[in-house]
Amino acid sequence: MIESTEARYTPAQTRATKQSPDFISAIATELQSMKAAKIEQSESSKSVRIARPFNNEQIEQRVLSILRSGRLVQGKTVEEFERSLSEYIGCRNVVCVNSGTAALHLAFMALKTEEPEKTEVITTPLSFAATANAVIHAGCKPVFVDVDSKTFNIDASLIQQKINSSTLALEPVDVYGLPADLKEIADLAATNHIPVVEDAAEAIGATSDGKKIGTISTLSCFSTYATKNIHTGEGGFVTTQDDHLASLIRLFRNQGQVSRYNQTVLGYNFRMLELCAAIGLEQVPVLDELNRKRRENALYLKERLQKIDSIDFQRVSDPKSHSWYLFTLTLDPQRAKLSRDSFVAKLKGHGIEADIAWPTPIHLQPYFRETFGCKKGDFPVAEALAERIFQLPIQPFLERDDLDRVLDAISEILQ
Repeated sequence: MIESTEARYTPAQTRATKQSPDFISAIATELQSMKAAKIEQSESSKSVRIARPFNNEQIEQRVLSILRSGRLVQGKTVEEFERSLSEYIGCRNVVCVNSGTAALHLAFMALKTEEPEKTEVITTPLSFAATANAVIHAGCKPVFVDVDSKTFNIDASLIQQKINSSTLALEPVDVYGLPADLKEIADLAATNHIPVVEDAAEAIGATSDGKKIGTISTLSCFSTYATKNIHTGEGGFVTTQDDHLASLIRLFRNQGQVSRYNQTVLGYNFRMLELCAAIGLEQVPVLDELNRKRRENALYLKERLQKIDSIDFQRVSDPKSHSWYLFTLTLDPQRAKLSRDSFVAKLKGHGIEADIAWPTPIHLQPYFRETFGCKKGDFPVAEALAERIFQLPIQPFLERDDLDRVLDAISEILQ
């Protein structure tokens, strides 16, 4: 067993768990003050933005204090951020790193240390490329499984046929913030004695069967990139209840050093900056409120768009289980009489920052075609969805007028 000298911790009581009326009122007041303090823009440059970073006076004071201290890299603020996330999620070990990709990479490296002969990871082609890139960086091969046409998540019923003696892990993705079928995946993993590395990059605050994402899988990997529900500019973290895996990940993120200048394994510089942790720390107490506002905005738009026969939605059985990182819809080009790309371009022309995540499935990216021989037709459901999916703004600082502007633009384009 390889042990790290970094101190372990157990969840401590933090303000992230306080639910008193005064605390909730303070959150509401802070959100209102942020809205009132919107940066003024000229009328010609105003747009309904798909993402907006959280900021307040406390964040600015923390960042300035760290700059003045001269201690910028992975110290007490990172540890405090880890404790706060640990308490919020309810997981014993949280390890912060400098990106969501690094979180996945280290998760696979930790598992590979235990079972170096295993070289395959089963995952979805409908995700950001980092989902598969991290697998390759860890010396493994991504083995893709098609997705469910309604939820857009990996089709758990197709996983078993891809499992073999070389399978290192299952890697479901909580696409757009909607948890994958984690119960069925966990059952498959237990039956086959395979760990689960959950790509939860978009799912902080989401739940599955009443359990917080980050407490269910062997390892869960989150991103705190600039657009995420909790952001640190760049960053990410891993959660696990397994102390040994956590110790390996801590070791790998700091150049493989068990103590200063004492390197025992090949490691990486995946440390989180103190400045990044300071930005994220202030968001943990207000995350549930921010996610609630995202959900409210998504449901407001959905209710008013359901009558349009060319538009459909990611199927969400329980809106409260979704983190609503992205509100994802599909456009039927025949009924709409225009392509998805043309539709999104027209929305942008109206000042609506619609997005397309992701226009090309991972397996059809040039690198994966050339390296693994992937081709069009391999995963038809993912491919069909990639031609139709798009996202509309629901970030928590939008006003009702902003949402109505989105609806007006869609009505004008599709009338």
